Parts: sequence; structure tokens; C-alpha cells
Amino acid sequence: MKRQSSRTFLTVLILILTTAGVFFGCSGGKGNESPKNGSSSDQKIEINVSAAASLTDALTEIQAEYEMQTDVGILFNFAASGALQKQIREGAPCDLFLSASKEHMDALEAEGLIFPETRTDLLGNALTLIVSSEQAENVTSYEDLIKPGLTGISIGTPESVPAGNYAKQALQNLKIWDKIEDKLIYAKDVRQVLEYVDTGNADCGLVYKSDTLAMKTGIVVMDLPEASHDPIVYPAALIKDSGQAKAATEFYQFLKTDYAAGVFEKYGFTVL
Repeated sequence: MKRQSSRTFLTVLILILTTAGVFFGCSGGKGNESPKNGSSSDQKIEINVSAAASLTDALTEIQAEYEMQTDVGILFNFAASGALQKQIREGAPCDLFLSASKEHMDALEAEGLIFPETRTDLLGNALTLIVSSEQAENVTSYEDLIKPGLTGISIGTPESVPAGNYAKQALQNLKIWDKIEDKLIYAKDVRQVLEYVDTGNADCGLVYKSDTLAMKTGIVVMDLPEASHDPIVYPAALIKDSGQAKAATEFYQFLKTDYAAGVFEKYGFTVL
């Protein structure tokens, strides 16, 4: 795992905080942090983190550990990356953004809403075919999706859900999109796809490999070929209009530690 040198990190941190209009003593650690706006020293700092829905379980576990170690609270907003991008553009509170696609981070960078020097490709993932327990014997490969007995195949809405976009790419490149398009059930995010398959409201679906760990009754069939879709990469970056730039930067660095890497790997992510 690549690590920034402490000197590089300090330089970037100072740049961010200077731009954001936040001043802090360089020698101060977490225990010496000056309260914002003259508030009392025991007031808990909170940061807003917008993150792709597929990161819910891993980040929730990391949050518990981080909040035990610090006096900082993490407020997560989990949703489809496209929805989060729109919210940030419209001014929703956000200090740190973790996207499930480069496209949505690219859009925010083009609009000057992130600190580009803080952008990092943090994680990777795979696209996985899952099937409901009722259809397990009928689906053993993506080639079985064209079978007439299947009536519901769920993917995320391609325009706003990165997993749905990757799914559309894969199904098109595997030459089966046109054969199953009328069977598709679109979902607001990848976790809804998982729910549809788990409850039998969809015969099968395409989700991230990391999401399969949260399945209750559904069954993993296979990972789709990597060459069938764009690389699945999770970029992260600090937001320029941040109210807690220093605290957000420190949490961002925690996401790059060995501890966080272990949690992400446990939930099926690849640490880049």
C-alpha cells in the first residue's frame, strides 16, 4: 500500500486549511486541537462524509474504531455516487467524498469543488452475479441470464449508480444486453439490488463483490470478466467547501492506515 511521506502530507494539509480559512498550530495533536469558533474544549467535532452505498459496512466498522480513538464524530451519508455528486454540487454539507466511480469525482473536480491534490484512488472492487435461492439451479453463469424462465434481473440505474453502469457495460460487451433488456429491474443503489435478490423480488442481479457479504439468502454465482467493463475504482477527495478541513483530513489519513486496509479487505475490497 502506497503511503505519503509525512512531509508531503503536512504540506498538503497546510495548503488545504489555508485555502479553507482554517488556522491551527502545527505542533498540536488531537488533544491540543483548538475548538472551532471559540467553543468549549470538550465540544465534539463532527465531519460529514458522503460515501457510495457499497461502502456502508466497511466504513461503519472503521467509524466505530476511529470514534473510540478521537473526539471526532463521523456523520455518513450513504447513497449512489451520482446522487451524492448532485447533493455536493447543490451545497449539501460534505467534508470528504468517497465515490464508487471516477466519473462522478471527475465532474466535481471539473467544477472546482474538490481539492484535486488530495484525490486518491483508494479502493477497487469486482462486479459479481448473484441469484435468488429459488433460481440457484437455473443460473450458474452469466450466459444463463438469457434463459426464458428468468423474468427479473436487477441492476443499479446506470445513469446514477456506478455498479449499474458497470453492469450495463459488461452485459453489452458480453453480447447479452439486447436479449435481457426487457427483464431488467432498476434499483436506486447497489444495496437495493441485493435486497431485491435476497427477497426473491428479482431472480438475479449484479452487485459489487463486497456487497455479497451482506446477503441473507442469495447465492454468489461468479465474478464477471474484468475485461467486460471499466476498472472499478473508488476515488476519494476532500471537498473545498468544508467546515472541518483539519478533522476531515485526519480521518482521510486514517482510511489509508493498515487498520483501515484490513477492514476494507475483510469486506471484499481491494486496497490500491
